[in-house]
Amino acid sequence: MTNPPDERGAELRELFFETSQELLQALNEESLKLEKHPGDEEIVRSIRRTVHTLKGDSAACGLRELSELAHLFEDALTLESAVAHGALAEISFAAADVFAEMLAAYHGKGAMPATENLRQRINELTAAPAVKKPRRRKKSIEPARSSGKGWTDAEKRAFAQAQAAGLGLYEIVVKIDPHCTMPIAARQLIQNAISGIGQVLVVRPDAKSPAASKQVEFVFASAQPQEQIAAKCQIPTIAGDVTVILIEAAAPAKTSAPIGQQAEEPGPGAAPALAVSVSPVSASPVSAKPAPAEERAPAPEPGLSQALVENILRVEAGRIDNVLNLVGELIIGKSMLQQALSEFGKRYPKELLRGKFADAMAFQARVLNDLQRSVMKIRMVPVDQLFRRFPRIVRDVARQCGREVDLELSGQETDLDKGILDAIAEPLTHLVRNAVSHGIEPAEQRRSQGKSARGKIRLNAYHQGNQVVVEISDDGRGIDAQKIRAKAIELGMMTAEEAARLSEAETLDFIFRPGFSTAEEVTEVSGRGVGMDVVQSVLQRLKATIHVETNVGQGTTFRLKLPLTLAIIKALMFWVEQRLYAIPLNAVSQIARTMESEVHQVDNYEVLQLRNQVLPLLRLGRPSAANIDRKSSKLFVLVITVLERKYGLIVDSLEGEEELVIKALDDQTFATDLVNGASILGDGKVVLILNLPAVVEHVARTRPEAAGMVNCGLLLNHADRARLPLSSAGGRA
Repeated sequence: MTNPPDERGAELRELFFETSQELLQALNEESLKLEKHPGDEEIVRSIRRTVHTLKGDSAACGLRELSELAHLFEDALTLESAVAHGALAEISFAAADVFAEMLAAYHGKGAMPATENLRQRINELTAAPAVKKPRRRKKSIEPARSSGKGWTDAEKRAFAQAQAAGLGLYEIVVKIDPHCTMPIAARQLIQNAISGIGQVLVVRPDAKSPAASKQVEFVFASAQPQEQIAAKCQIPTIAGDVTVILIEAAAPAKTSAPIGQQAEEPGPGAAPALAVSVSPVSASPVSAKPAPAEERAPAPEPGLSQALVENILRVEAGRIDNVLNLVGELIIGKSMLQQALSEFGKRYPKELLRGKFADAMAFQARVLNDLQRSVMKIRMVPVDQLFRRFPRIVRDVARQCGREVDLELSGQETDLDKGILDAIAEPLTHLVRNAVSHGIEPAEQRRSQGKSARGKIRLNAYHQGNQVVVEISDDGRGIDAQKIRAKAIELGMMTAEEAARLSEAETLDFIFRPGFSTAEEVTEVSGRGVGMDVVQSVLQRLKATIHVETNVGQGTTFRLKLPLTLAIIKALMFWVEQRLYAIPLNAVSQIARTMESEVHQVDNYEVLQLRNQVLPLLRLGRPSAANIDRKSSKLFVLVITVLERKYGLIVDSLEGEEELVIKALDDQTFATDLVNGASILGDGKVVLILNLPAVVEHVARTRPEAAGMVNCGLLLNHADRARLPLSSAGGRA
């Protein structure tokens, strides 16, 4: 059953909105290349192909304004005067920005932008006089052709590249079976059949030509012999007579690159944009007129890329989230079964079925772990999806600030959860913009310091244990701790005496305070004191940390440590005041036992000396009078690491390690930032998962006389009043 027209149109638009972001990213990347290599015809043709695909896809979706503007830009790019125009890269950047704003408006995220300025600049391309450039003579390949028609420049380049790759050139003439009821479809079937053993460079005649129903002619590049090519064309009830003529014999390959990567200008018969996953929407025809050779997307590598593309399936992220939620429920069910099996073993210690139950549980656990890892891998995407946008951002901010900056990317293949990748996009963008505006010095100042005039910013990502580390580093001026102290005193954030006692790490933490900025003037890029505090708040919500390393005059590095996923964590559970809590296991470096007598007061803060290290203590709940009087009372201390610092978390007793499925708590149910979420154990208990950075920040904001104590019992009392829709936490079982 087919979908209604309006439903099909909505699906088409959603697919277009997704694929259009890839087209805009490609347009930005090609514009950056053109800015470095002005007048490069190959880059201009690539830009024209991208704009052509955007035009066709938007027209297929009924987005008339976008389609018309893209068509105007595409027409201008076909002119020789546009290729030589000095401002073509700037106009291409402006077009990408306007296209992005129009797409956002179509998506209901703002008003339609004004396009008059862009139209005027595009018209400048068409009005500019053509500039004749000297051309280097190239040895062209002019294969003989039975029809006697000439070859386009693009087709000649494709022939030359095929020969350079060591492939032979063939002319194939296939007569369509006169009894075939679908001759146009027959052309495509024959082309698909031979694409597996080589590269189709040209297809003639045009599909709309009357002769198209009688025969089809290919210029074909392949390393296979004529007999095998002819056999591939022999399709019963489709093909009649087949003629394969050798045009140019295969020459020794001059490069190992596959022809699918070299032949950037396939002929009219090359595969449509859908075949290379540029934009699936482009499969919908917009015009009956076939596209010229230069506007076609590069054809896939024979027998490889096509197979890979056919195995790619686009799935909405929400569907994967639903599967992940179901896996989480299965993990809860596994915990319930393990709890029931444990109780069964205690009640019937000699029952022979215990072994069978244990074996079945072990098998289920293995399968469930494999299922969980598989679903998590589906959600993992390379950070290159995020890194690709930064060359354009760095370029724009550097121009605004009058800087000369190079951007280096590494670790783009590192995988990260799609939800986390989307969440860190804004914080990472702010850090990169700050590196350009605050970190990199003007060219004259860098020269006077013996540095290169062009600054360098580096983005790197790599795995470290069960975390992903993203580093943003620059070779600029660094962060001056003395300047931060002076600014903090000026803003009334602390006194001079307090500033003198701060370590460098504590001083650098001030850059994450709301309203704090060391910029001497407010610009479009920086100076308002808004941004770094938002960066830290977003990272805390993601259970991530940020650490700053800086050397004055040498540069600064911001290191973000991100969890691989937010859905399922390994946790350490403990009891405080008959309440059950959990924290991420990777935050715990060690577990220590101590006595109440070993806890000391320093400036009204509780501290503990542990292995020659003074450890600030966080007491979850208030110590009872009996414990204070009884100095021999034993304590459990969890040594945790938060924001690259160590703290001691005092708890009553330990419950153990557990794999927890995080259930989010909405603000109406649980209005506090000290808890990240909750989970349900196999026996029905509810465990609250603490937000350690928020707990530490809460201690820092508390009055000195109560600074070492955080009463989380009050939080759970609030949850009880709000009637948590999970299960009653209760006390110990």
